Amino acid sequence: MKKTAFIAISVFLLSIQAIAQHAKPYINFKEKIHDFGEFNESEGLKTYVFNFTNTGGQPLILHKVNASCGCTTPTYTKKPIPPGGSGNIKVVFNPKNRPGNFNKTITVSSNAENASVILRITGKVIPRELTLNDKYPANMEGIRLESTHIAFTRMTPDQKKTEQLKIINTTDAPVKIGFVNVPKHLSIKCFPETLKPGEKGVISATYNAKLKNDWGFVVDNLFITLNDKRNYKNRLAVSANIVEDFDSWSEEQMKNAPKIEIPEKVFNFGEIKQGEKVEHKFKVTNAGKSPLIFRKIKASCGCTAIKPQKMELAPGESTYITAIFNSAHKKGRQNKSITIISNDPKNTTVLLRISGNVTLE
Repeated sequence: MKKTAFIAISVFLLSIQAIAQHAKPYINFKEKIHDFGEFNESEGLKTYVFNFTNTGGQPLILHKVNASCGCTTPTYTKKPIPPGGSGNIKVVFNPKNRPGNFNKTITVSSNAENASVILRITGKVIPRELTLNDKYPANMEGIRLESTHIAFTRMTPDQKKTEQLKIINTTDAPVKIGFVNVPKHLSIKCFPETLKPGEKGVISATYNAKLKNDWGFVVDNLFITLNDKRNYKNRLAVSANIVEDFDSWSEEQMKNAPKIEIPEKVFNFGEIKQGEKVEHKFKVTNAGKSPLIFRKIKASCGCTAIKPQKMELAPGESTYITAIFNSAHKKGRQNKSITIISNDPKNTTVLLRISGNVTLE
């Protein structure tokens, strides 16, 4: 008798559990992967709709649907879906400037028992033939360029490097290309100097890091003149990242290298009134075995003055870098940085931060 009662209770409890499980919403997709196959980029947007059903026992609510890439845009059923009801997720893929194979995911989050489901779209984009505007996207009054930026990337302090930029004249008249506001460490010229209608050329620039005499990421802005006429909209940026060549250091040099140590890299001044100044001293120690040299110390804003006590530290020596923040004309949350570039091969660039809130009262 007792055994029969136990079995009956067990069956009852299992039934209750099954009903409880069935009561939860459950998102059931007809398919989770769609392959668009091969298609031409010129065909434009591709769309597919993933259909699903709520096979659970309670209303299904989709919380959010996120794509893994900005090229993929999902829209979805936002109203609660009752048990047995259906919904869909519409996915639009933009193939523009995305040639080749693609594999994108869409993550579906809901209140379902299977709370997170991943959908996938795949395919291959056959690239379109590039137009003149694609090849030369920057337009300066009919003179088109590959870019308005010449990047010399990584350079050593004594290095010279040359980079080129393609250019074309799309006007119906000859145009002479010149340059103004050119710094002494940069030589730049267009070949040919005068472009005939429809003619292509190159802008050739040579960067002399020794003449620049600077450190870290640096940018110069110059202007392109057309037939000797200056237009301040025709700006060309030239950048370089000037760093020491530690790759050539021997194992012994690395072993005996300087080592920068700054125990406190963030200073929060709390809250001050507009117009007030705050001062903080960052302690810097050379924990290495050879002199530590500060190549450059620069603040991110003119509102922050930097006063280093020393620019070179012997092994074991310490100093202070004083930062003075001036809140004049500032309001609200403030976040300023100080960049220190040194000859520590393992920690060449260190960032210090000053933050706080400036009130008007």
